[in-house]
Amino acid sequence: MLKTRWPGDWARVAILLALWLLTPAGAFAQMQSSAPPPAQSAGAGKVIEVANPPNAATQQAKPYVVLVSLDGFRYDYMKKYPAPNIAAIATRGASAPDGMIPSYPSTTFPNHLALMTGLYPEHHGIVANTFYDPGRRQRYTYGDPAAVQDGSWYSGVPLWSLAEQNQMRAACYFWPGSEAEIAGKRPSYYLKFDPTIPNDQRIEQVLAWLRLPATQRPHFITLYMAEVDGAGHEHGPDSKETADAVKFVDAEVGKLIAGLDALHLPIDLIVLADHGMETTSGGWITLEQFADLSQFKSAGPLMYAPSDAEAEKAYRSLKGASDKFKVYRRADVPAELHYDSNPRAGDPVVVATGPYSIRARAPGAGELDKPPSIGQHGYDPRLMPSMNALFVATGPDIRAGVNVPPFENVNVYPLIARILGLPIGKIDGDAKPLEAILKVSVKK
Repeated sequence: MLKTRWPGDWARVAILLALWLLTPAGAFAQMQSSAPPPAQSAGAGKVIEVANPPNAATQQAKPYVVLVSLDGFRYDYMKKYPAPNIAAIATRGASAPDGMIPSYPSTTFPNHLALMTGLYPEHHGIVANTFYDPGRRQRYTYGDPAAVQDGSWYSGVPLWSLAEQNQMRAACYFWPGSEAEIAGKRPSYYLKFDPTIPNDQRIEQVLAWLRLPATQRPHFITLYMAEVDGAGHEHGPDSKETADAVKFVDAEVGKLIAGLDALHLPIDLIVLADHGMETTSGGWITLEQFADLSQFKSAGPLMYAPSDAEAEKAYRSLKGASDKFKVYRRADVPAELHYDSNPRAGDPVVVATGPYSIRARAPGAGELDKPPSIGQHGYDPRLMPSMNALFVATGPDIRAGVNVPPFENVNVYPLIARILGLPIGKIDGDAKPLEAILKVSVKK
């Protein structure tokens, strides 16, 4: 399910470490260097148990939802590369053949939180994997444990918090935000992110949670795997390495399905991704080459002006400077991007018009200036359907053989809440686009 890149955007380093340890020998030979694989950290895989109340009696009768994120699994990979286990989920249940539409920007942390809160990034607060908050005068970075674990950065009510608020236990085997207390709650069981933990170990822990006594057993569980995103970044979406990564995670999903089936519990399995992937074009486009950003703070392509006058000056300098991007004052960002109200997004705001790599500044003197990744995401999915993500679901509450047209990922939140019978507050998501995949018995 987790630079800016936790991946590709938890960090590229994290993904490469994961690939070292999580794959069978030789499965990703082209992705390996001559260095030995990293050892697991002390206490790797240690579950943190929170003293939440046990499942209420009424909640024990509810179904279970296992939500799996395959980071960077583009919507068409299931057809482009052999993925029989994931395809079987679509056959047994429901799918979105043309993909699920990520929120803008189509990067890892913003979209995992959009899925988990039903809010667009400007509303849940994580507007990029790395950004600056002018009000706090602080920077949030996906690789900084202090920031990631600080619940004050996040808005909304994640599904795990929603469940716990209603005395239904939840568990997270990785998910951006799951290490923080948000909306006054943590999941009953969670782990600190460690990319060296093999997927088999992650899957076995999920199954172990589902074998707990009914009072302790989580009804909502997340699981995250990063291999496809790592391969897509390093080698591109059309590479043999990405095909191998798809084959690998599909086999892992097959193990999970077999384990879930053996439990004979009413489990709904949803397998999805945060975003797709595209082959990048050209080198870096550096915005400071077109505008004076010497007084600005920046984070990737995001720019934070010291004053409105400076923001306007930079906007005028960037407007029309390149056909590779469009520039807007933040208040004028197109409404469909839902990116016009949060100061964390910066001002002005630059939106790529194609698969281009944009940054505000080049590295400083003496710092390494690496070329862009072969594969990248973060782009406007309405301009680039290759940003669309996988979505398949099966289980006792999911109708078989149902295909739905592309839908926004914020709609997954009300879908899961409805399956679990949990009340929700005001969100950006809407249950209607996915009502067709639900059996009548869970429609409320």
